[in-house]
Amino acid sequence: MEYRMGTKCVQGGYTPGNGEPRQIPIIQSTTFKYATSEDMGKLFDLESAGYFYTRLQNPTNDHVAAKICEMEGGTAAMLTASGQAASFYSIFNIAGCGDHVVSSSSIYGGTYNLFAVTMKRMGVEFTFVSPDCTEEELEAAFRPNTKAVFGETIANPALTVLDIEKFAAAAHRHGAPLIVDNTFATPVNCRPFAWGADIVTHSTTKYMDGHGAGVGGCIVDSGKFDWTAYPEKFPGLCTPDESYHGVVYTERFGLAGAFITKATAQLMRDFGAIQSPQNAFLLNLGLESLHVRMARHCENGLAVARFLQSHPQVSWVRFPGLETDPYYSMAQKYLPQGVCGVVSFGVKGGRKAAEAFMKRLRIAAIETHVADARTCCLHPASATHRQMNDQELAAAGVSPDLVRYSCGLEDAADLIADLDQALNCLE
Repeated sequence: MEYRMGTKCVQGGYTPGNGEPRQIPIIQSTTFKYATSEDMGKLFDLESAGYFYTRLQNPTNDHVAAKICEMEGGTAAMLTASGQAASFYSIFNIAGCGDHVVSSSSIYGGTYNLFAVTMKRMGVEFTFVSPDCTEEELEAAFRPNTKAVFGETIANPALTVLDIEKFAAAAHRHGAPLIVDNTFATPVNCRPFAWGADIVTHSTTKYMDGHGAGVGGCIVDSGKFDWTAYPEKFPGLCTPDESYHGVVYTERFGLAGAFITKATAQLMRDFGAIQSPQNAFLLNLGLESLHVRMARHCENGLAVARFLQSHPQVSWVRFPGLETDPYYSMAQKYLPQGVCGVVSFGVKGGRKAAEAFMKRLRIAAIETHVADARTCCLHPASATHRQMNDQELAAAGVSPDLVRYSCGLEDAADLIADLDQALNCLE
C-alpha cells in the first residue's frame, strides 16, 4: 500500500516485530560479531547482507535512510556525516580525475567551494551555468566527458527555483544523471524524481532534523538512470571492481541498488564520512514531525516576506511564494504545497546597514545555521559565502546587502514585530 507523506514521515523505514522496540533502536557499536570468518568473508565480498563495521553501515542509519528513501520515492539511500559529504559522494561516485560536471551557479557557497576548488584539485572540472540559462546556453556547457549535472531545488540563499525538467532533459540527452539537492524543499514540498531527477541529496542538518541537534546528510537514488546504457562513461558501475573481488555493481545489484552500494562499498569504506547512529536517531525524531513543521515554516515565511515587501527600509525581497517573485510560476509548478521558511532580502544602506539591523534582532539569532525550529539569520557575503569573489557572489545571487532570514516555528506576529523594530532603528 502506498501511504501519504505524513504517514511515511511517522512510520516509514522501520516496522518493529513482536516484542521489538517501537522506536528505532540506537545501535551504538563500531563492530558486529560473527560465528566464523567465512560468515564475515561473505559480507566483505558483498555476497551476504549484514554489518561488520559502522564506518560503512549501521542498522540505525539504514532504518532512517530507508524512511527518507520512501519519502523521496527512491529505491536505495544512505546517510552521510553531513550535507557536504552527501554532495561530494554523489559526484565522486561517478566522476573522477579528468571528468567534467555541469552545475547550477546558484548553489550553497560551501558546495560551490567544494566543486570549484577542492574537487578541481582532484581533477574534476565543473562548468557553472545560471539556473535561468537558455536551452542553448545549457547545451553549450556539456562536454563528451560530462558525468553529471547538479542543482538545488531551492538555492541557498538566493532562493532561485531550479527548472528540474529542463535540466533533467539536457542531462539525459548527454547520457548523464541529474543530481538535485532537495534540502530546502524537503520531499514534503517537492519530489524531484517525479520531474526527471535521478539522484537526490539532503543536508539532513536542516529541516529534516529540524532542531539543530545533529549534523548529517543523505543520498537517495531513483533507480531509474540506466548506467548500463553508457558503460564506457560509468565503468565504476558497469565493469568489475577489483577492490571488491571483481563485482560488477549493475549486474549484482541492478539499477535499483548499484549506485548506493558502490558509494557504500567504495567511498564510505575509504572516506568513512558516516553519520553517527546517535545523530541518525535524532534525525528520525525530526522526520516524524517534518510534514507538520514544513507547513508552519512556509506559513511564517510567506507572512514575513509580505511584511518585508512593504517596509521602507527593505530594498528588495526574494521569496518564491510571493506572487511578485520572479520564480513564483516555477514554484507553483514544482512546489505547489509551499516553498520553505527562508526569506532573502536586501536592507537599504548595504552591508553595514544589514549588519546593524541584524544586531538589533531579539528573536532571530545570528548563526551559520538555517532551517530549524528557531528563527535565525545570516549575512552570507561575510559568512557562508565569504570565500567567493564579487563575480562568483553575483553568479550565485548573493549581493552585499543580502540577509538570509530563516523563519522558525514561532508566532509570525512576533517575528514581524521583531523585524519591524530592528528595521526602524535604521531610520
